[in-house]
This record gives sequence, C-alpha cells and structure tokens, in this order.
Amino acid sequence: MNASPRSPGPLTAGLLLAVVSAASAAPAPAPAVAERPNILWITIEDWSPDLSCYGTPGIDTPHVDALAAQGVRYTRAFTTAPVCSPSRSALMTGFHQNWIGAEQHRTQDKKPLPHGVRPIPHLLADAGYFTCLMSEKVDVNFLPDTREELFEGTDWSQRAAGQPFFARISYQGTHRPWSRDPQRPIDPAEVELPSYYADTPFVRRDWANGLEQMQLVDREVGALLKRLEDEGLAENTLVFFTADHGRCHIRGKQFLYDGGLHVPLIVRWPGRLEPGTVNDDLVTAIDLCATALDAAGETPPVPLHGASLFGPEIAARKYVFAARDRMGATHDAMRAIRSRDYKLILNLMPERAWCQYSSYKEGAYPALAEMSVLYLKGELTPEQAAFFAPSKPEVELFDLRTDPHEVRNVADEPAYAETKAELLAELQRWRTEVIEDRGVSAAFRARGHFPPERPTPTVGEWVFQHAADYDMRTHGEPPWYPTRTLAEWEAVRALWEPYVFRAPDERVRRPRIPHTRKPPSLR
Repeated sequence: MNASPRSPGPLTAGLLLAVVSAASAAPAPAPAVAERPNILWITIEDWSPDLSCYGTPGIDTPHVDALAAQGVRYTRAFTTAPVCSPSRSALMTGFHQNWIGAEQHRTQDKKPLPHGVRPIPHLLADAGYFTCLMSEKVDVNFLPDTREELFEGTDWSQRAAGQPFFARISYQGTHRPWSRDPQRPIDPAEVELPSYYADTPFVRRDWANGLEQMQLVDREVGALLKRLEDEGLAENTLVFFTADHGRCHIRGKQFLYDGGLHVPLIVRWPGRLEPGTVNDDLVTAIDLCATALDAAGETPPVPLHGASLFGPEIAARKYVFAARDRMGATHDAMRAIRSRDYKLILNLMPERAWCQYSSYKEGAYPALAEMSVLYLKGELTPEQAAFFAPSKPEVELFDLRTDPHEVRNVADEPAYAETKAELLAELQRWRTEVIEDRGVSAAFRARGHFPPERPTPTVGEWVFQHAADYDMRTHGEPPWYPTRTLAEWEAVRALWEPYVFRAPDERVRRPRIPHTRKPPSLR
C-alpha cells in the first residue's frame, strides 16, 4: 500500500535463478512471450497466518508447509480491508477499495470502476492469458461483478493448446461455519489464545475447531497442487497462496487490528525464487496484481497502488494502510497505518462500540456470546473487557515490539507523542492524496435518528419490528450497546454449547440465534 500509485515495471533481466534474501525478493528475469508462466492464485477465506509453517501451535498443515518450503513465505502481509467484498475489490484491481468506490461491504448500488482501471483477469486476458475462476464466489463492490463477466472459464483445462492461464480459486471452508476434522482432532489444551480472549474451555474449543477446519482446507490445497504436478504444469506456474482478510473471530474480521488484516502469503515460482525463503518486508494484498502483471511482462494502463513483490519498492516500504467502513448494515469507519514497529488506528466514529450490533457476528461467533456474558458479569480482565466498551478512543497507538496483540493503547503517553504525530500525518496524507477519502457523512453517522436507548431485550428484535419505520439502508442499524441483556446472552451461549463441543465425527446443526435474521427489507 504505497503512499502514491506506482507502476511495477517489467522484470529485470538477469540470472535464471533469482537469489532471494530473507529481507527481500530479488527481481526475476523477464520470460520470453512463449515462456510466460501460468499464474495460480489460491485464496482461503477469513484466515490469519494460523498455519504450522508460521509456528501456530496445535495445527498441522503439511501441504501449505510444503509450498512454503518450495517458495517464499511472507511474515508481514496485510490486506487493505478486514472483510471480504472491499478486500476482494482491492485484490482484483490493485487499488485501495476506497479510491475505486468499493469500500462499503456488499454495496447495493455498484458502479463501474474509474476510467482506465480494469480488473486483473481482464488485463491478463488482453495479454493472451486464458482466465478462469475455479470456485463460485466473486464478491466485489464494482461492475462488472459476475463470474461470467470477469473470467473466461471455470478451469484451466479449457484453455487453448499452449496458452498460459491465470486461475483463481477460493476455498470457503475457513469461513464460518466450520467442520471438525475426524482425521486429526486438535486438543484445545494445545492451542494458544491471544491475551484479549477469555481463556475458557468454550473459547479454546471454538478456536481449536477453526484450526481443524484449516487442516481440511490444507488437504484441498494439497490436491490442487498435486494436480499441477500430475499435469506437468508445476515448473512453469507462479503460485500465490493467501487469504482475503484475517481470522473470523470477534476481534479479527471487521476490525483493523492485525487479527483482521494480517494474512498468510506464500509465493512459489520454480527456478525464479529461492526455495525456503522467509521475507519480512511490509507487503499488501494489492501487490499481487502488480506482481502477476510483472511476471507476465505486462504494464498496467493505469499505475497501480500496489507494487511488484519482485521489484525494489517493497524492501524500501515504510508503511501499509487499511480502512474499514460499513459492514452490512453496521455503520462504522476506521483508518489504519502500520509500520514494522507501530500500528495507529484512527476511529472516525469513536462514539460507537466496537461490538455494536452485527447480525452476522451475533449469529456466527460463539465466543461473542461467551465473552459478552463474562463482560456483563464483570469477569473479564481489563485488556479483555476493553473491546466491549460502549465507545472507542479516537486514536489507538500500539508499540508492536512489546505489544504484538495490540492491547495497550499508548496514544496519550508522552513518550510516543512524536511517533503518534508522524503516523497521523502520514495517514492523513494517504487519505487525502491516495484514496481521496470520503470520510463519514451525517447520514452515515445517524446521530439522533434512533431512540436514545435500546427499548427491547435485543437490538435485533427492534430492528425486525421497525424495519419499515426507519431508513436503515441509509442510516444503518441502531448503535445501542450492549446489544442484548445478560439473560439474552446467556440463552445464546447455551444454544451454542452443544455445537461448539460436538465430537469430531458428530453431526450437530449450527443453532439459529434469535433476532439475527434480517428483515426482508434489509437483506
């Protein structure tokens, strides 16, 4: 996420094998047109670097681990948004979602991309590649937005003889709900929870269930990579493995902490990238478009916001940036800047709770019920309870060297005043000069639009009853917090219990949580 749009430029001619240091991937030699690599773009959903090759306890992901051993594993890769449709919009274009008008999750009135901006499959199709989407989900906030309009086919086998392909595939298993892994169950005692989550058997089991689901996805990835080998394609295929955004836990997805933005990124290109390399540069998802075009020997018609992983800009990068805007009918807005050592989050709507009503999260995240009960009973630690506060500070600043879980806000500490000022200035420059930030309108903020306090036991109940009386498409849903009474949260937690603690081979239907189903007018 550069401070200004840049073009990746062609790959530099040189030795056949690009020697990649632990700090930076070196440029690879430009292939002749007839030798252009196939490009395979593997995306998993809602997942952080919770893989055994990244050192995550408890999990076993041998196929992704093998891919990392054969390529470059990036340790500081981040998305530009913490939810799928804005993140995928950026990933598909190489531009920040706010600049292309794609920042609002599940945009209803989608618009064409700005003049000259084209999605990566169109650019590569123009360059002679056969483009295919080998899974169903597209989920972008711009037009065109269908699988048929964006890609030429559904499998690389449909290409013409000798034609290089660009194939994208998304594995949805890591998106909730999760399946358990009877082949290799994970003992909750083996997992490591971030300090901001309550260390209870309920939370541990939910966390372990997610890791088991990733083990299932790892086998799917392994099967796809084996197919490349069996068809003799592996040696001339550039493989990317990443996630659309961070993990689907209550302080991850939808938020600008590393749990929502930090993703795995592994790149394999036999004969071009040194196997077993670990890269610690600041990398962003929008770099993937620039890298794919670079590998194909193409220059984008409009300079991209991202930069090629094979060029010199990545090693010199000081900051990456991200933004969060509307999530469904939940209105909030945040901007973030991250360096190697610090993260600053600017909350544009500090008057709202982090855990304001989200029908998606309340209906999908068991740990939200567990921790809401503990919060309302006063049984969370201070750093766990902070995320459940009724409002946010305007500025959050974290020293990642001593606080990797981002739980100690040092924004008001004199020792960090200079760092805070520098990051705020760089963030403002990015907002003004790069994404042309539209900020928060009065209608979006919706002050005074709803009654001042929650008049029903749950926010969802009131939303369903009054969907026809309020313009919630424009103003979002009410920001009342807490979103449920203690009794209501205890009832929800009880509904989740048999599902969370189901045996690996036991079939238990995921419960339908009361008052999380949206009224027809808001679907």
